[in-house]
Amino acid sequence: MRLEKPVPGGPCWTEVGTGDLEAAKAFYAELFGWRTETDPRREAGGYTMVYLGDAPVAALTPLYQESQPVAWNVSFQAADVDAAARTVSEAGGALLLDPMDVLDVGRFAVAADPTGAVFQMWQPRAFEGAGLFNAPGSLGWVELRTRNPDQARTFYPQVFGWTVSDSERYPQWGIAGADFGGMTTMDDKFPPEVPPHWLPYFAVTDVATTAAMATSASGTVLMEPTTFQDSLRIAVLRDPQGAAFGVYAAS
Repeated sequence: MRLEKPVPGGPCWTEVGTGDLEAAKAFYAELFGWRTETDPRREAGGYTMVYLGDAPVAALTPLYQESQPVAWNVSFQAADVDAAARTVSEAGGALLLDPMDVLDVGRFAVAADPTGAVFQMWQPRAFEGAGLFNAPGSLGWVELRTRNPDQARTFYPQVFGWTVSDSERYPQWGIAGADFGGMTTMDDKFPPEVPPHWLPYFAVTDVATTAAMATSASGTVLMEPTTFQDSLRIAVLRDPQGAAFGVYAAS
């Protein structure tokens, strides 16, 4: 990710909904060195911020509805969430949660693109989003996994103004020349029950070491550490509660 801070249209935050908040705290603290702080306010519903030093980098949340899957979610910044929500509908997406205020920190909505991938939109007020990108333990890339890349290529530029590279093998999303994510076409290697989704990638010092740590902490390696383009080292992991995420070697 060449973006160094939240910008309109770009990824600004990621959070995991989990069925065991305490277990998730322990797992990610061991893996990434995260420090956790749970909001004590009742209306916050157990929302737990995670930090590297003083910088907020992600969040852990309880499952707020029975239908909510255990999964990582990616939020994109919107200058006006209400306007973005209307554009989502006009572009063929679906609103899953109408725009709403979140205490005094921002305005929020949940949507699905026409291919079925769920994402979140965030209009900042008191809270801008992640305070650190690209450093070990922080968000470094986001990847759309979809079975209909052509629909996605049309939808996201209309909603967020993204650019998309011409690569058929691995198109990349960008804003004003700064790439922040990519798109993988889901083929028969993906079980049919796996829905289209956004996958966050966190920077780490060593991918193989992180994968081994995840396994020893009862996580799962979904994609073994792999080197692409002679230099990019990545892996895809799953935490003990079932949420998938990626890691890559920070340069």
